Amino acid sequence: MAVKCFHSFALHLLLATIVIGVVNSEYIEYNTAPRIVTEKINVHLVPHSHDDVGWLKTVDQYYVGANNSIRGACVENVIESVIASLLDDQNRKFIYVEMAFFQRWWRQQSNAKKVKVKKLVDSGQLEFINGGMCMHDEATPHYIDMIDQTTLGHQFIKSEFGQVPRVGWQIDPFGHSAAQAYLLGAELGFDSLFFARIDYQDRAKRLREKTLEVIWQGSKSLGSSSQVKTIFTGIFPRHYDPPDGFTFEINDVSPPIQDDPSLFDYNVQERVNDFVAAALAQVNVTRTNHIMWLMGTDFRYQYAYSWYRQMDKFIHYVNKDGRLNVLYSTPSIYTDAKYAANESWPLKTDDFFPYADKPNAYWTGYFTSRPAFKRYVRDLSGYYLAARQLEFLRGRSSSGPTTDMLADALAIAQHHDAVSGTQRQHVAADYALRLSMGYLQAEKLVASSLSFLSASKSSPDKKNPDTKFQQCPLLNISYCPASEARLSSGKSLVVVVYNSLGWKREEVVRVPVSTLHSPWLISEALTLSLVSSENVIVKDASGKEVVSQILPLSDITLRIRKEYVKAYLGRSPKDTAKHVLAFIASVPPLGFSSYVISDTGRTGRGLSASYVTSGSLNQDVEVSQGNLKLLYSEEGVKMSRYLSTKNQVTAEQTYAYYIGSNGTDKDPQASGAYVFRPDGSRPIKSEGQAQAQLTVVRGPLFDEVHQEFNSWISQITRVYKGKDHAEIEFTVGPIPADDGNSKEVITKLTTTMKTNGTFYTDSNGRDFIKRVRDFRTDWDLQVYQPVAGNYYPINLGIYMQDKTSELSVLVDRAVGGSSLEDGQIELMLHRRMLHDDIRGVGEILNETVCLPDGCKGLTIRGKFYIQIDKPGDGARWRRTFGQEIYSPLLLAFTEQEGDHWINSHKTTFSALEPSYSLPNNVALLTLQELENGEVLLRLAHLFEVGEDSEYSVMTKVELKKLFNNKKISKVKETSLTGNQEKAEMEKRRLIWKVEGSAGEEVKRGEAVDEEELVVELAPMEIRTFLIRFDDHNEMVGEERATT
Repeated sequence: MAVKCFHSFALHLLLATIVIGVVNSEYIEYNTAPRIVTEKINVHLVPHSHDDVGWLKTVDQYYVGANNSIRGACVENVIESVIASLLDDQNRKFIYVEMAFFQRWWRQQSNAKKVKVKKLVDSGQLEFINGGMCMHDEATPHYIDMIDQTTLGHQFIKSEFGQVPRVGWQIDPFGHSAAQAYLLGAELGFDSLFFARIDYQDRAKRLREKTLEVIWQGSKSLGSSSQVKTIFTGIFPRHYDPPDGFTFEINDVSPPIQDDPSLFDYNVQERVNDFVAAALAQVNVTRTNHIMWLMGTDFRYQYAYSWYRQMDKFIHYVNKDGRLNVLYSTPSIYTDAKYAANESWPLKTDDFFPYADKPNAYWTGYFTSRPAFKRYVRDLSGYYLAARQLEFLRGRSSSGPTTDMLADALAIAQHHDAVSGTQRQHVAADYALRLSMGYLQAEKLVASSLSFLSASKSSPDKKNPDTKFQQCPLLNISYCPASEARLSSGKSLVVVVYNSLGWKREEVVRVPVSTLHSPWLISEALTLSLVSSENVIVKDASGKEVVSQILPLSDITLRIRKEYVKAYLGRSPKDTAKHVLAFIASVPPLGFSSYVISDTGRTGRGLSASYVTSGSLNQDVEVSQGNLKLLYSEEGVKMSRYLSTKNQVTAEQTYAYYIGSNGTDKDPQASGAYVFRPDGSRPIKSEGQAQAQLTVVRGPLFDEVHQEFNSWISQITRVYKGKDHAEIEFTVGPIPADDGNSKEVITKLTTTMKTNGTFYTDSNGRDFIKRVRDFRTDWDLQVYQPVAGNYYPINLGIYMQDKTSELSVLVDRAVGGSSLEDGQIELMLHRRMLHDDIRGVGEILNETVCLPDGCKGLTIRGKFYIQIDKPGDGARWRRTFGQEIYSPLLLAFTEQEGDHWINSHKTTFSALEPSYSLPNNVALLTLQELENGEVLLRLAHLFEVGEDSEYSVMTKVELKKLFNNKKISKVKETSLTGNQEKAEMEKRRLIWKVEGSAGEEVKRGEAVDEEELVVELAPMEIRTFLIRFDDHNEMVGEERATT
């Protein structure tokens, strides 16, 4: 037997020797010339790398390849390697998306290298897709932030390469918004939009019906005509990676093509057959004879040659086989091919939220994850808007502080693993540090701009104003060294209040002040006291006394103020501030007013006193300053409003928490940074010493009630004189975790309204979208998670209505929310998890803050606002007050001796012509001077079609009055990001066929007449302009009355 085996082996060896001896290795020239064959299936190979701008590592760690123990990823290697491979073969192509990375790389290159890369871009080998600084999230950013970060990237591409991106590429965000479709798609001039993640049930249906590619109408206000604001949208049949068996990074396991016959494992035909089979499978789920393969995934092409070598071979051998046609391609080429097919496409409306990838895995937890970071991003977004205005009003300087660092930090914070709250903790800290550094630069710019604008024309220091303004970014925890400083004899505090909105505002301003003279106590037994402001007086710039109110800081505010100032600034705040001074500020549009706070040294019962009641609640307490009444009882707080003599609406507000699932034996899915999977809920009631304890403060400006439900949840509810809404300032944390349960804290509003399972949530702060509980427009929903599956992202607000009333809730940051029962609304405010949800981040979402005595769970503070109206009346409040939430009044402080500052400075200012303001349905989104001297202006209509009887109409803005004492020499309307003229963009727009009726054409604003300079805005329309002014004109606002 052994002899027989030996002879068999020897025979095989001899045959192999003969074969090897007659076949030689030789050079093969692969034919990769691009072509489209109309009678064949065309497979478009799109080489790409998805490079997260921070996630498991920081943005800089990803770029340079640091911290590779977490993930072996180096974006610098990706770009270098790809460029080398493209230069090797003119037929090869690559798309790149994240300009935050490419800009870093570009700045490090020699001029010679830049010339070569520009040729690659000009030839179409290297194409910029999407083109923002990052691939932004679509659930949690505000639409202004989405516009800004995309604009930064587009301006970089335009200035360095002269190119305009054509295609949207949102392949990884966890659900897709309607605002993305029309605003960050069609308004940019994009011809198409592509992404991967949609609900697993939705995908299954679309695969069956060949409806993965659609025409998406994101806004009903802007029409469904394919010539208006719709976009061709492609959903990938699987994820954003290649079919199985076709990934070729250096360490991937897919079998390569082995086409050297002198070597073992020759497999050309086998691999060609594999390719053809995978392509035919995809053809069966799409329309036309064009399919796209995404050749890449996260942080691929670090060794690009390993990819291109295999793609070269597949293109050569599959085309030689003849059954298919394969080519190097880009999404732009693919889009043109789809358009040329002259196919009619299904129409898609609304959005793609919520997203689930499995029955018990709804990605709705991240709508709220890292709520403190979400608030920080939102606050700095509004600040950035104001800072750019002030930079323009003063004049952009080539030296000194700018808003650029804040712009860059805010841009990458919109990434889909940044503001979403789904990054690792050290990455979250890195984002926050960048934002803080950007704020400090912008703060200097704001201070110098206000100093310049307030300097008198006749003052010798006009060119170099010397007013040193201070600002207070921690006012949310009542920490402001500038306002807390004790005023020495003869000194007073000047508060300059800037309004970044285009209309006049009258609002209550609140600042902490140092300990006053002892409050005037009426009766200790009743714990009723009067805090008088007789010793503090507030005057406007004319010397007229302004109504003010002194009230005590709550116990919880004093605690978190002490802890968090120490934790984040490294120093303890002074204990002198135990009160807040509030006064009414009247501020002109796009301008400022000045107020003076003085200590008179007197005490007594003044007209502006606050009456404070503290103690146990043994009888009902009613608080009201207008039509909305708050009733406090042992059962909780109820808000009620009479809409007519027979129609009273009452809403009860409560707190609860969901227990986050740890997973089960059948399904290990847990709640985590991304996924919300509740395992029951628990109500939160007052307990222990906090039970039924209230502090009621009544005053001339507003009433407020302090409630402490337990050691980790408290709130202050305010109602303002002349206002119909309630403001609820909540403090949640540290969420206890010692019981081993993850907790997701919510607040509920419960009414008897008959809402029929229907409610409305905003899309990134723009259109409101109708939601129906346990229902999807595009497929028959199989309900497995009745809570998480009905959660939606909220950036502006949520409302519900029936035949007699409407209840609206507005928020101060991105949160998740729903209406799980008729007449009920809930918001998720905070989350503390004890398990990872197995979605890649590999870290538990358990935010803590570290103090000298140890670390504990993070406490967050925020606000939401509630109003009750007749049906259809709430839109006006949601839209206008929503703008005030996004753009709060900006405060700057300085001191003066006597009346010196007031007498020697300009105390009121407006950039607008006196008596002019923007219409109440128009927002000034952007006013920014660019490096080339042009001014970027964006104006937005705030209302949808049919949303309000008075404001949902065509409106006008007079540019001559908007820019007072400034002569406009040229106005050019552009795309949303200012990278192309709008007229040219519309000429190039592809007009797609839509199945069924395309809907009515919607009237848009007419072109701007060069003489009249009047901008028309239709409902939901945003118009963008580049403006040039005559150089000899200065921007000098007029003083105007603030009354």
